[in-house]
Amino acid sequence: MKTMALKCYNMLVLLFLLVNMSFYGNIVAQKNGLGASFIFGDSLVDAGNNNYLSTLSKANIPPNGIDFKASGGNPTGRYTNGRTIGDLVGEELGQPNYAVPFLAPNATGKSILYGVNYASGGGGILNATGRIFVNRIGMDVQIDYFTITRKQIDKLLGASKARDFIMKESIFSITVGANDFLNNYLLPVLSVGARISQSPDAFVDDMINHFRAQLTRLYKLDARKFVIGNVGPIGCIPYQKTINQLNEDECVDLANKLAIQYNGRLKDMLAELNDNLPGATFVLANVYDLVMELIKNYDKYGFTTSSKACCGNGGQFAGIIPCGPTSSICNDRYKHVFWDPYHPSEASNIIIAKQLLDGDKRYISPVNLRQLRDL
Repeated sequence: MKTMALKCYNMLVLLFLLVNMSFYGNIVAQKNGLGASFIFGDSLVDAGNNNYLSTLSKANIPPNGIDFKASGGNPTGRYTNGRTIGDLVGEELGQPNYAVPFLAPNATGKSILYGVNYASGGGGILNATGRIFVNRIGMDVQIDYFTITRKQIDKLLGASKARDFIMKESIFSITVGANDFLNNYLLPVLSVGARISQSPDAFVDDMINHFRAQLTRLYKLDARKFVIGNVGPIGCIPYQKTINQLNEDECVDLANKLAIQYNGRLKDMLAELNDNLPGATFVLANVYDLVMELIKNYDKYGFTTSSKACCGNGGQFAGIIPCGPTSSICNDRYKHVFWDPYHPSEASNIIIAKQLLDGDKRYISPVNLRQLRDL
């Protein structure tokens, strides 16, 4: 009887050890990957939040998502043919699932521990940005939403572990600013008043001051590892080339000058935050130079055009009407730098993501994203 009991006990101990080894093995595996990815910004990284808004800015219609394998080629609300830069970076940093859109019904329970996506097509730094679309989620409201997630993580992990998880195992990725120019300051008719009353310097000042306050607010919610994308060469997108009737190799000077002006101020502001917010690392992603490199030297990367949208209608570069079911669509999607009048193709996103993950200080500084994860 004793022998039998001893055997049962030994088997229970062995089972307990095996379960624990498996549990701790999973923790180690998780440690080697990224804990959570919290994504903020605009349509460049929106993964479906706008599906749940009454808005004119939507991407949950075909042929968007035609190359997105996780959905079987169905649209998900991503403004591209496949994965966004946020999706690709998450994959490479070891995340088993994509960050779930905050407004999606499944953004509850343990799924939020892989990360949450708050980005919204049409959203910007300033609250007035994107009002042409009726509804969109600007940065202030996106951070309001994160405060809800923050409380949920406290409940899931307990306050102390939650704080460690947010501070040490999570990356906060923010891609915002382009709409503040395209769908605010530069918008025909609607923004004439703003341009008369505000010089470019004053407008950029306003953006930087708001953004500084937003990043500081995230820091106070325990965010420590940040990657911030600067504004790309918005004067070179098919929409701008089409409405301004430019040649293939021309870009809109004013739009690019505004982006460069803002980017210079952003770089200084992030350096200031790195100095003034203890324990934080603010990484600058030089999206402007990365995308400009693809636009200028597209053939070097296997593209056949960097001026024409793959999916769109209107004008020489299919750059006026957004991508939708009635749009003309190219056959060689992987050979177009731009998917639609505004957004890069998955092929471009793959090249950009690779540079952000492993690139040198020309494109990502002071550390790349793989180094940021391991800090």
